[in-house]
Amino acid sequence: MAVEPDARRRAHQWRSDLYARTPERDAPFTTISGHEIEPLYTDEDLEGFDYAERLGHPGEFPFTRGIYPSMYRGRLWTMRQFAGFGTVEETNERFRYLLEHGQTGLSTAFDMPSLMGLDSDHPRSAGEVGVEGVALDTVDDMQTLFAGIPLDEVTVSMTINAPAAIVLAFYVVAASENGISAERLGGTIQTDILKEYIAQKEWCFPIDPAMRLCTDMLEWCAAEMPRWHPISISGYHIREAGSTAAQELAFTLKDGLTYVEQALARGLDVDAFAPRLSFFFNAHIDFFEEIAKYRAARRIWAREMRDTFGATDERSQMMRFHTQTAGVSLTAQQPQVNIVRTAIEALAGVLGGTQSLHTNSYDEALALPTADAVRIALRTQQVIAHESGVTNTADPLGGSYFVEKLTDELEAQAYDYFRRIDELGGMVEAVKTGFPQREIADAAFTYQREVDRGERIVVGVNDYRTAGDELTELHAPTPPPRPASASAWRAPGPTETRPASTPASPSCGRPPRATPT
Repeated sequence: MAVEPDARRRAHQWRSDLYARTPERDAPFTTISGHEIEPLYTDEDLEGFDYAERLGHPGEFPFTRGIYPSMYRGRLWTMRQFAGFGTVEETNERFRYLLEHGQTGLSTAFDMPSLMGLDSDHPRSAGEVGVEGVALDTVDDMQTLFAGIPLDEVTVSMTINAPAAIVLAFYVVAASENGISAERLGGTIQTDILKEYIAQKEWCFPIDPAMRLCTDMLEWCAAEMPRWHPISISGYHIREAGSTAAQELAFTLKDGLTYVEQALARGLDVDAFAPRLSFFFNAHIDFFEEIAKYRAARRIWAREMRDTFGATDERSQMMRFHTQTAGVSLTAQQPQVNIVRTAIEALAGVLGGTQSLHTNSYDEALALPTADAVRIALRTQQVIAHESGVTNTADPLGGSYFVEKLTDELEAQAYDYFRRIDELGGMVEAVKTGFPQREIADAAFTYQREVDRGERIVVGVNDYRTAGDELTELHAPTPPPRPASASAWRAPGPTETRPASTPASPSCGRPPRATPT
């Protein structure tokens, strides 16, 4: 984009003459990640901008404006609420409730023992069975979990990583016993073990054999489950752990590129498996930063798949992703305000071009969501889809000086992280040295310090506080009998083997829940 001298002169004159005489509020004019924001963006900020190279039309390389030509004019995103608690019978009931109220896909939350590959009756499962997700131990449990649900018609997402191969085997067997073959199953299993070492900390094996197992799954699913996404490369948990938007973007994409490298080293053809890779991003509260993050992600992925890995199939170059609103942004104080936060975050996901969306319930900072809270969360998506008008045109923010500049800046930050990770020997070696973990910890500390000092306002937490805002209606599954308590423990590092006597980690990378009184 060429900038006329008169336009440049007018922009500078506006800033030095008119804007300079206007006092600014005492507030940080940065994104939530700390990125400085200018008071005005003009065509000068996009000097040299090449539309075909940087944007293209929707459905065209580099897919910045969306991966499908018609976007939501052709098909709305999948409304996929995350659900799972207590027994498989309880969760099956919640699944049916969501489908009856208009949800179009299922997303399964497992409890901590299941995530760690432990049976519910294992001593180390004490106090965690069915608490923050559904307890699943056997093929029979899997059959009950999805009883009465047409698995060849409803896509299913399963958020589980370390024991993902076993859980997927359960799912395939359960479906086959109901006459549904593997090739007819559509959905996703997360399997993103790199993210576990970086952020969520739920793993069963050292990093090298875990990576081999991920590649095994990728290879098998590419041949046997053509509608299935065997890895959902997740930035969500990286962001929940406290990362910036640029760190979420960079570490997530580098994880994905690492899985591609591992598969190619196995001898797989890139176009045989890459179309089935999917992504999972956070939708945080900083509206425009999130939109720019999604746009940059699509552009980087398309370029790397085509130019670095030689993918010729356009489907290999398209980044498909699920979005979940930010659990870490929810507050126990004035919890109804979380409805507003979730709506803003969901709108960012939609304007960023997501293929699938989960909206958090307003009471999730306190307990498992009630049915009423879940319904409001789902209705939030439906209002955006059918009442807001934002689905009427593909990429309505495309061409915005601010959005395009922010997209470019996030892309540049991601490539800088790529360079630093490559200097450490790649993502696996970077994880072993703790590089992404330290970057995230530093970012989380910086943000929390700003909140604690009152430099960044969180409504109801450090400003605009009122008394008597507690929720009285909270949902929680009936806790099972508590077996003998386990001894104290220390989580092993990503290159260590977890000793048989070591209890499972109580940390799951989700925001801490307040204890209801």
